[in-house]
Amino acid sequence: MTKIKLYNTLTRKKEVFKPLEKGKVKLYDCGPTVYWYAHIGNMWRYLVSDFLRRILEYNDYQVKQVVNITDVGHLTEDDLLAADTGEDKMVLAAKKEKKTPAQIANFYTRAYFKDRRALNILDPRETPKATDYIKGMIELTRKLEDKGYAYRLADRVCFDVAKFKDYGKLSGKKLDELKIGARLEPVQGKKNPYDFSLWIINDKHLMKWDSPWGAGYPGWHIECSVMSSQLLGDQIDIHTGGEDNIFPHHENEIAQSEAASGKQFVRYWLHVRHNFVNGKKMSKSRGGLYLLKDLTDKGFHPLSYRYLSLSNHYRHNLNFTWESLGAAQKAWQKLQLLVSDWKEVKSEKRDFKKERTYQDDFLKAINNDLGMPQALVVLWRVVKDQQLAEKSKLALVLDFDRVLGLQLGQKKVEIPKKVIALAKKREELRKKNNFKQADEVRKQIERLGFIVKDETGGYKIEPAG
Repeated sequence: MTKIKLYNTLTRKKEVFKPLEKGKVKLYDCGPTVYWYAHIGNMWRYLVSDFLRRILEYNDYQVKQVVNITDVGHLTEDDLLAADTGEDKMVLAAKKEKKTPAQIANFYTRAYFKDRRALNILDPRETPKATDYIKGMIELTRKLEDKGYAYRLADRVCFDVAKFKDYGKLSGKKLDELKIGARLEPVQGKKNPYDFSLWIINDKHLMKWDSPWGAGYPGWHIECSVMSSQLLGDQIDIHTGGEDNIFPHHENEIAQSEAASGKQFVRYWLHVRHNFVNGKKMSKSRGGLYLLKDLTDKGFHPLSYRYLSLSNHYRHNLNFTWESLGAAQKAWQKLQLLVSDWKEVKSEKRDFKKERTYQDDFLKAINNDLGMPQALVVLWRVVKDQQLAEKSKLALVLDFDRVLGLQLGQKKVEIPKKVIALAKKREELRKKNNFKQADEVRKQIERLGFIVKDETGGYKIEPAG
């Protein structure tokens, strides 16, 4: 069998995957901070984690996947390397929407899982909420303090990064260089600008718990260390996240986890590149921060975005454009129609020898560091092979779809409401002899992957392909 190879951020090279326990994989994914909707860039990262899990299971591994929910402690400046300053994102959202933090968390957690399921992302085995693990965070902070890795300030307990000799091994950043280049908002009493908070003392915070150091709440980084250790143990096989998580979040996870346990925290670190829009990093200010709902409102099926994600390797930026999404929708719909046609074939011999060759090619692609674009190439080679029996094509495509997750053959292609509305508009324009505008509307429909066929007394909408 082809061995799985993964690019390990820790070693900066592609390695053969060997789990801690034979036949079993412990997989931890950094989950969302549920203060707002997850945008398509967030979902791209969770799609890659889904590809990874499906590949592992396709290779007969038992996968225990944990995806956490951050519902406290993620400060507004944490993502900007500002050494845990700013306000709690959950509290800000609660004040803005005039709700409690718990109400905010529950609403956006449900929205997140609704989008996951629309994209056919498998549910994780465990979905821990940070607020359910406060006791463990207090215990870990106390342990780090007892071992000399943490120190107290008036308003917090900090991890002393200088005490952890391997600090920077994931990101490649050196502590001396960080000190020189630090342009952070100073926190009075910190030994190093990049020392990070394990516990923040604030008895006026909307979310607070009693602790040996005073009422307050946990730092963001300690949450993942506690949830992963309690659900997966001190050592895990694979930890995923976005490339922006490498430093400081994942670097800090390593420091506090290994300082506490004395064991290697994670064997393989897998990081996903950013999602761009029209060649630029996604940004609210530029008007390119799209939600999945923005795609479906324009008539695109969620699985079209899944197909688009499959066409891009996770270690390259995924560049989203409406044109590329339209092409992805057409390709996905064509596959759906072909599978439906092949299912109608009553009797036909299968070419098992040729099937095995294609399966080997598919396995080589997916096992080579999640080579999903190459896997799609194999898929389309099967589709276009005129010498291959359609029953063999059906068997192969449905087998491949265990990994691709495109729900091929499971559902008939639904006509989106947007397309139905456009078709009605086109018909009204034609009745008014406004054929030029009607033709423009037809082009809009085609960009969404559908065609309108005029018939006596009306019209018919069909998927393109």
